[in-house]
Parts: sequence; structure tokens; C-alpha cells
Amino acid sequence: MALDPRAQGRVALNRFAFMAHSAAPADVRAALFAELDDPAAGQIEDATLADVGTAFRELVAFRQERKAERMAKAQAGNAMAAAAAPNDMAPAKAVPVPQQIFLREAKARFDAALAAKTGFVERLVWFWSNHFCVSADKGPVRALAGAFEREAIRPHVRGKFFDMLLAVETHPAMLFYLDNAQSMGPHSFAGERRHKGINENLAREIMELHTVGVRSGYSQADVTNFAKVITGWSIVPPRFPQGGVFMFNPRLHEPGAERVLGRSYADEGFAQGRDVLLTLARSPATAQHIAVKLARHFVADEPPQSLVERLAKRFRDSDGDLTEVSRALITSPEAWNAPPSKMRRPAEWLIDSLRALDVNPPDVRPLLGAQNLLGQPLWRPPAPNGFSDDNAAWMDGIAERVDIANQISRRVGARIDPQEVAERALGPLMSEATRQTVARAASRPQAVALLLMAPEFQRR
Repeated sequence: MALDPRAQGRVALNRFAFMAHSAAPADVRAALFAELDDPAAGQIEDATLADVGTAFRELVAFRQERKAERMAKAQAGNAMAAAAAPNDMAPAKAVPVPQQIFLREAKARFDAALAAKTGFVERLVWFWSNHFCVSADKGPVRALAGAFEREAIRPHVRGKFFDMLLAVETHPAMLFYLDNAQSMGPHSFAGERRHKGINENLAREIMELHTVGVRSGYSQADVTNFAKVITGWSIVPPRFPQGGVFMFNPRLHEPGAERVLGRSYADEGFAQGRDVLLTLARSPATAQHIAVKLARHFVADEPPQSLVERLAKRFRDSDGDLTEVSRALITSPEAWNAPPSKMRRPAEWLIDSLRALDVNPPDVRPLLGAQNLLGQPLWRPPAPNGFSDDNAAWMDGIAERVDIANQISRRVGARIDPQEVAERALGPLMSEATRQTVARAASRPQAVALLLMAPEFQRR
């Protein structure tokens, strides 16, 4: 049976976007298209946020200061320890520089999601950031993860896939995360002197996760040869004024032509690797891989094959134009007619809750703690394949959602009209059972918590 048009619009809005602050517009497609066409949507303009080079240099300076402090303390010996203030008189420890950078970036990300008109472009940013993920748990990446999303993902989320791919794979955060910064060809100038060789991590994940996919037919030789091609994709050392930004270092680059996926690529320095990326971006296997992931993320764990084929064809026909692919997604009947079966991932549910209640906490740390508790810590995926888009991965976290819903409701529930929020957040999707549950709650905070845990609020 076809959905009621009003309910259908609400399903689509929640499927493609965050919950809005007000009722869904009459023409939901128009609202989604308008945000997709808005050049400011999904962008973060904040002069206080450091670019990747600045963040890296600040990180290095911090580490050097800490090292100097440890050396000074060791030289002072026990005398300094004996003169130290008692524990109850000790000054509070300053937040380390990498954590300061991380917190500023995290607050900017939450603010962008909470302020978005519908949140469709922001949801696209989150999708691509998870597709091309890095982890703040690894080395210097903690200080660079926010800059990575702002610099490599956001500017290209409505552009060409190849441009995003190139920006991602040459970004220092990715080069650190997948160990390419120090990868050197065994016959390169540096490799012959240091007796070191290539690291295949980045090449493997580009092919397996970022482009053609694991079952596309590439071989181990393709991975090895591609890894040779991208030796020299490195980072300016911190001792230089531009330390921390991408550089092609010919001293690390493996000389000679390489054969990847049946095609030979002449040794043209950086251009050799760029050309392989362009071939991968234009592969039909990449179009299919991206189409499956987009349809699974926005529509269903097992998306209709007709939707997948439509997205893949648009990807191929537009040469990877992500705006055109996004338009194909939100105009496909399968995307609108599919039942709301997808469970909101923790970060999405948290943002939806805050948007529904019109709340933006000034301190981002409780929000980060909530994401940690819910199993989706910000910029800390468990592996290079990112957080799962399957419902089963998030079913065990319902109890934690109850805890978070209760915490939110205790803080803001007393000043909120739960029934008004329910109508604004769910509208025609709200079942009679949920309506009565909210109305019969013993208190406003309890009603808010029950609303946030309603089945309609958990799924999209």
C-alpha cells in the first residue's frame, strides 16, 4: 500500500537529512535540492580552526616541549618531586594541545550539524568521511582528523569523485593513518641507503575500500605495483616553514614504469600516482561499489537492485559527479517508497535528539562522551573500513541510548513541551501508541525520554 503523501515526505526528509527544527516543508524534494545547490551547505568557515600544516606544527612543538620537560625533570631527580605540592594542592593539568585542536574541530562539526537547514549535505559529509575514514587513535591523526574532514571531504562533497579521492589520498592525515608518509621504493635514492621498502597499506585500502572494491578482480601484484607508484607521497618535515603539508618526495619514489590493472603507467613522478587514481575513479567497479554503499546508507541494508543500478549508471554517465549522483538518489522512487527500516546510527540519533529539542550544549565534551558510550566515537572508527551501515551493528546499543535519553531529558525536559516536540519531530509518522505514551508520561522529562526512545525516532 502506498504511503500517505505527508508521511512519505516525512520519511524522505528523515531518511536523507537530520530532523528539522520545524515541520517538514510541503515540497520535501525542493528543500533537499535547495540545500544541495547551496554552496555554503556542508562547509565550515571558522578562522580559529587550524589548517593541517598549522595543526601538525603545533603538535610537533607540543611534543618537543613535553620531551624537554621530561628531560628537565629527570635531571632534577628526586629534589623536584620532594618540593612538589601535595596532590590536593596540585594545579589542574592543562588540556594537551592535540586535544585542544580535536575539541575545537569537534565543536565546529556539531555546530554545523545542528545549524543545517535540513542536513542533507551534512549527512553526505558524514557518509564520505566514514567512507574515507582516518582514526584519531593513531599517532598524530588526532590533531589532524578535523582538518582532514574540512579540507579533503567538505569542499568536494558536491564535486567530482576523483577530486575528492585525490584530496583524501594526498592529505597528511591519511598518509599518516595508512603509513604512506615513510613508504619508500626499494630502488629509490632513500631506499637504497636506508635498506627499507614500500608500505602497501594505503594502496591496498584505496583499491579495496575507497574505489573498485574487494571483489573487483585486482591482484596482489596490482596492490604491490600501486604501492610503488605512490612512494614519495609524503609530508614536508616539521623543520620547514610549510611543515606538515603534502609533498611529493622524489628521493622516496620507486623509479620506473609500473603495471596496474592491466595498464602500464610511465614514471612521471607524482603524475604517475594521480593517473592510477583517475583510472580507479572511472572504473565501472568503483561506480558499483559507491552506489551500493550510498543506497545501503540512506535506504536499506539490502537496497533495491534497481536503485543501485540507477546510482551506478549516473555515477558513470556523469564521470563521478557527486551532485548528480545525490540528485539521482533523492529522485528515485525506491528511495521514497522503502519503509523506514534503517536504524539511526548513534551520532545521527544524538544530533536528531538535540535538533528536535532545539538544544546546542556549549561544551562539546559531554557529546563526545555520549558518542563514545554509544559505540561511535568521533573520528575513531575501529578499522579502515569505517563504522558499519548495517542495522545489526547497532542493536546492542539500545540500553546506552536509554541512558543518554534520560540524561538529556533530565537537563532540558522540564522546560520543553513534549507533545509539541513530538509533532514537530515525527508529525504523521508518529503512531497512536507513541502519542499516548508521551501524553501519559508522569513528567515532562519522562515524556521527552520516552519520545527519544520511540520506535519512530530510532529509525528512518
